[in-house]
Amino acid sequence: MHLDSGNVVEDSTRALLRESGLRVTAQRVSVLEALRVDPHVTADVVARRVRSEGVAISTQGVYDVLDALTSAGLIRRIEPAGSPAVYETRVGDNHHHLVCRSCGVIVDVECVVGEAACLTPSDSNGFAVEEAEVVFWGLCPQCQIPT
Repeated sequence: MHLDSGNVVEDSTRALLRESGLRVTAQRVSVLEALRVDPHVTADVVARRVRSEGVAISTQGVYDVLDALTSAGLIRRIEPAGSPAVYETRVGDNHHHLVCRSCGVIVDVECVVGEAACLTPSDSNGFAVEEAEVVFWGLCPQCQIPT
């Protein structure tokens, strides 16, 4: 992934940041592009990818950018139990995830019941439900192969 000012994808990323009310910086553009290329990655992986593009950013800077992008609704943070937080650009569609117990790979999966049915708990206890999170755990095809 090489970003230059003439790149159409980078231009759309810049526009997306502006539309979300965020200042456009090289760090924010690079972090968002890194997540578009490879979703479900940790902040450490994002930092390595952004730095490999020649963008100077501290580890704390990566977390700050990820927090800003999450707050703006441009990315989603997911935290599978026992795993570090990972980030993705797929937002606003109430999809779920499959997580491999062995290698940790994460795969998106559509809502299993249909249109927003997952958002209807048997008793909301007065909550205005905005999102449901379902994580399916198992072994990915590669980890099912006997060694």
